[in-house]
Amino acid sequence: MKAPGSSLDKIDRLILELLQKDCRIALQTIAKRAGTPKSTIHYRIKRLEQEGIVEGYYAKLNAARMRNDYMAVVFVKSKYGPKYHERIGQKLTQIPGVWAVYYVLGELDFIVLIRATDREDYMSKLEKMSAMREIERTSTQVVGKVIKEDPRLPV
Repeated sequence: MKAPGSSLDKIDRLILELLQKDCRIALQTIAKRAGTPKSTIHYRIKRLEQEGIVEGYYAKLNAARMRNDYMAVVFVKSKYGPKYHERIGQKLTQIPGVWAVYYVLGELDFIVLIRATDREDYMSKLEKMSAMREIERTSTQVVGKVIKEDPRLPV
């Protein structure tokens, strides 16, 4: 059995590219660009969803206008133990404002990306991390300016 995504053809890739640019795009527009019937596009999108290639759809919000533009990158060193990365990683995801948690190999264990309204809001999130008995220490880099931030994948 082939792994999902291993047999994406030109039409699948076009669909994914267009959906990443605007997930509200009309099926008719995609069909016209792909040169295929609208029903084929509908079927392919459903298949891409079922295969887990398309995981969901969301609106990209402006962080500054939502008063959530204080960003920090937190490097976390934790205590080792059986499946510690799953347990601690899951706890980190539960902190409001944490929008990414990466388990990494090397001297550190996690990289956590946080959005907050201001320094005080950030500090309350950091306190929640520091209160976890599994966390040995953290080191923070505050983001001064976002140069590029794009969650889209190349297709």
